[in-house]
Amino acid sequence: MKWHFTFFLILAFVAVRFEARAQNPEFDKLEMLFDQRHYKKVYRKSRRLMDKPEYDYSLLPKYYKSLSGLQLCQNEHWLLRHPHVLEDSKELFLEVKRDKDAEKLFASHKYELTWVKNELVAWAADLKRRGKKDEFESVQEIIDVLFENIDDLDDMPDGSTVVNPDTTVVENPDFRDEIIITAKQHLGTPYVWAGSAPGGFDCSGFTSYVMKENGKSLPRRAVDQYESSQKIKEKHVQKGDLVFFDNGSGISHVGIVISEKGEPLTMIHSASSKGIIITDITKSEYWTKRLHGFGTYVTE
Repeated sequence: MKWHFTFFLILAFVAVRFEARAQNPEFDKLEMLFDQRHYKKVYRKSRRLMDKPEYDYSLLPKYYKSLSGLQLCQNEHWLLRHPHVLEDSKELFLEVKRDKDAEKLFASHKYELTWVKNELVAWAADLKRRGKKDEFESVQEIIDVLFENIDDLDDMPDGSTVVNPDTTVVENPDFRDEIIITAKQHLGTPYVWAGSAPGGFDCSGFTSYVMKENGKSLPRRAVDQYESSQKIKEKHVQKGDLVFFDNGSGISHVGIVISEKGEPLTMIHSASSKGIIITDITKSEYWTKRLHGFGTYVTE
């Protein structure tokens, strides 16, 4: 009977150990904090977990430390105070990537990886636009190395239809024309929740990106974009202005007006079902019922 008792003790230990690995509240907390963009907390917490031997069985502390480090480094002031973190995060990610369980980990965290890649791409594009050649090449090299051979990374759902860009040539475009030209370059780009780079956009990520490309800095959220904009009446709306919608619980969507004064109100926006598309608001009962107001960041 003694060996039976010992056997059951071993089984109980294995079961408890397995459950601890399968559902670990510490790892759930890391994922939640990362999803909420609390990168400093993720970085500190994952570093503490890496120092505890009982968590050595999992790649998650290393994974989240590397991703949060890559996100934090996009803040120039933070990077200036922690210049080593960019290279450290790169090496830590590569260490995770070489592990035998990496493929399984990446498959279950595809969204996070796509999110980070898109933001790194946007960072590199910003550095290039600002003429920071060395920094651009460094970040681009990191993107190429980290995401090489990670299958289906960009396999995000696209829209049911893809609209071809308007190829009309605008001679001597003014500022409003430039906004529309920039926006139409991304027609057909898929919707990505929290996306704010050419790999994928949500609604306010799209408007903030387009306006930033034309020298205007907007808040990230749609509600904040509305609050900080100059409010205008519908009869004064022009192309390049923003149109906002309310789903009953506050501002929930934003688009860029592309129609001229007197024409049917039309917008270009990132729809959750189809990505970047053009919509005639006047022909859509859904959008007409939710229309909240208009704002502009264009100063004449």
